[in-house]
Amino acid sequence: MASKQRVVVGLSGGVDSAVSAYLLKQQGHEVVGIFMKNWEDDDDGEHCTSRQDWLDAASVADVLGIDIEHVNFAAEYKDRVFAEFLREYQAGRTPNPDILCNAEIKFKAFLDHAMRLGAEKIATGHYARVRERAGRFELLKGQDPLKDQSYFLHRLNQAQLAKTLFPVGELPKTEVRRIAAEIGLPNAKKKDSTGICFIGERPFREFLNRYIASAPGPIKDQRGRVIGEHVGLSFYTLGQRQGLGIGGVKAKGAQKGGSEHEPWFVARKDVAHNTLWAVQGHDHPWLLTPRLRAHDASWVAGEPSAPGLLGAKTRYRQADAPCAFEAHEGGGFVLRFEQPQWAVTPGQSAVLYDGEVCLGGGVIVTEAASDDGAFRPAAALAA
Repeated sequence: MASKQRVVVGLSGGVDSAVSAYLLKQQGHEVVGIFMKNWEDDDDGEHCTSRQDWLDAASVADVLGIDIEHVNFAAEYKDRVFAEFLREYQAGRTPNPDILCNAEIKFKAFLDHAMRLGAEKIATGHYARVRERAGRFELLKGQDPLKDQSYFLHRLNQAQLAKTLFPVGELPKTEVRRIAAEIGLPNAKKKDSTGICFIGERPFREFLNRYIASAPGPIKDQRGRVIGEHVGLSFYTLGQRQGLGIGGVKAKGAQKGGSEHEPWFVARKDVAHNTLWAVQGHDHPWLLTPRLRAHDASWVAGEPSAPGLLGAKTRYRQADAPCAFEAHEGGGFVLRFEQPQWAVTPGQSAVLYDGEVCLGGGVIVTEAASDDGAFRPAAALAA
């Protein structure tokens, strides 16, 4: 990389992007900050912190002596991310909007805007790394295993990675905090943001209820007995234990994989019959998946890996699970795991790794297998 470049940094108001901007300036780059506002609906400060985040980002820019611009991407976010988020929930799946936000907003709308400002590179505070090897760009895990965010970045392509820097990807979070305190950043001790920006800290069901009509229906156990009522399939996710309203229900005799005293978990969502299926016991067979199928695959290198043994995450903060990978025509793939995976959820992403290299991934479309390993509809499994 040239000794000095014009780098536009996405300043979120958090400590990671702030230290990223500081490190780039220390390296001699011309640094400009951009604050992205991605959500406007009911932005009243009670749940969504965008106003405070903007003030924090502006304070950081002042301390670092860099210019900062406030850019509104709310319309793009609503069209490209939130609309898809609602479609997926209405279909009974559980999407991950942060992944789509990275692909469509932070590394597309933001990147395009930065290029119009004359940027040669963009930078964010993500815990990941980019490595150029033989003219190709690789996405690597962040050095801090507790903070690695490559899972959320797996849809980035060669053109995006070629323009992207992740300055804190080489550092542990503790070092980022230390640097922030040492140079007197006003947000050095700011708590890490959690969850989705447009939801903030508000109850998720309350938020979703504004956009998706609730359609109550039966909760059934594996024998087909009605054991409760759900408020709408969109409001539940596989593996969910809290909020089922059946905690006092006891099965007559131990279920397969559980006992009458074990907690209940969401195991299936049958949209066609508006039925939620629940089982008892964390290790019930219905919660364990020996293989999965994914579609809408995206590959960092532009093409899928060769068939073989890889590591996979079916959710964030999960250790890489050894699996056999096989790409299918039409942009999908199948994974067969050495050990069955727990509560694999349609709509979430299965992300593939070869050691520290993130290869890409796809959206999970099937989550369960019967005892013989063949995929069957949830209703058939419950019969």
